[in-house]
Amino acid sequence: MKNNRKHSYWMSVLMICVMTITSCKVTSQEPAKKDIVIAKNAKWSDKMALTLMKRHPESYMLDDAKKPKWDYVHALVLHSIEELYKKNPDPRYKAYVRGYVDQLVQADGSINTYEFDKFNIDLVLPGRLLFDVYAYSKEDKYLKALQLIRKQLSEQPRTASGGFWHKQIYPNQMWLDGLYMGEPFYAEYTAKFENGKSFDDIAKQFELIQLKATDPKTGLLYHGWDESKQMPWANKETGNSPNFWSRSLGWYVMALVDVLDYMPKDHPKRKELVKYLNNASEAILKFQDKSSGLWYQVTDKGGEKGNYLEASGSAMFAYAYAKGANKGYLPAKFKKAANKAFDGLTTVLIKKVDEDGGITLTNCCQVAGLGGTPYRDGSYEYYVNERKKDNDPKATGPFILAAIELNR
Repeated sequence: MKNNRKHSYWMSVLMICVMTITSCKVTSQEPAKKDIVIAKNAKWSDKMALTLMKRHPESYMLDDAKKPKWDYVHALVLHSIEELYKKNPDPRYKAYVRGYVDQLVQADGSINTYEFDKFNIDLVLPGRLLFDVYAYSKEDKYLKALQLIRKQLSEQPRTASGGFWHKQIYPNQMWLDGLYMGEPFYAEYTAKFENGKSFDDIAKQFELIQLKATDPKTGLLYHGWDESKQMPWANKETGNSPNFWSRSLGWYVMALVDVLDYMPKDHPKRKELVKYLNNASEAILKFQDKSSGLWYQVTDKGGEKGNYLEASGSAMFAYAYAKGANKGYLPAKFKKAANKAFDGLTTVLIKKVDEDGGITLTNCCQVAGLGGTPYRDGSYEYYVNERKKDNDPKATGPFILAAIELNR
């Protein structure tokens, strides 16, 4: 009888332990899975974040992904939600970001699905999510993951003049996209872990693309530059691609305002970067559609056949303009232009609000690039015929960031 009682006692203890361990295994993602209510009077930043969380209950599902993947599109949206959490500390926001990181960063600091040897600068961007997670958790695996991403930049192939290749498969090429993919992480890392030793190298990336990719007539920057001038899309004299793509320009100005967060005020290159931001912003402003406040997919060809008012580039410009003005890098007129652009996003490109309060941003270019297979020639026809996707992450992330800066 005593043995039976003892057996029952220990079985009960075992069951309690199992239940405790199981309950502790609930991931940091769980709070985001609860029923989400989107209030009619919520700010646009919260409306978009909650819409995405409701439609994609786990953060790896963003962009309709079927399984977790270390990817820049997830990083862009999750960075915006991370920034939103600083303004509105809803624990669901923090959990949503942490859930993505925890599904990919392993105990030894390795990162599932991350392929170091491809030297794809797009894969540096998700590293930005690790800084805050490491700061509040102090878990060594996040520091190791940060160091791994930093190691990629140390070994990233470069053009002869010192610019990061966009990818291993795109030799000798710098794309405007790459400045956002790599430099904000690089700047934050060197500020926090290297006493700022790499700011000259960071500035050099902007110097090169500003020097090589700027069109002297419009002041706009071309999407890509091939230093070797060997790619079929590259101008044989300049190495530049043939057109101005709004999202690529958006990546560029966003990179500038984010890098300036970390560059010391007394750094000799800081004024140079502020100048680049002003020059590009002035050039871009000339092409803002007067009626809608938005920008066209091909920036300088508004009204031409097939061109359309595009969400991601417009949201990126709104964010960079608003943040630039808020920080004092840009004149106040850019805050006004940002608000006008945001009005266009919410009245022209958000067609309706769902019954549950969810919102959908339309006219988002899903993807565009240069070269590759199938071959992308950078022509006007190429850009205006690339597929679109509602609520594409490259638009929703900057939409949230712009809304934060505009307090909307």
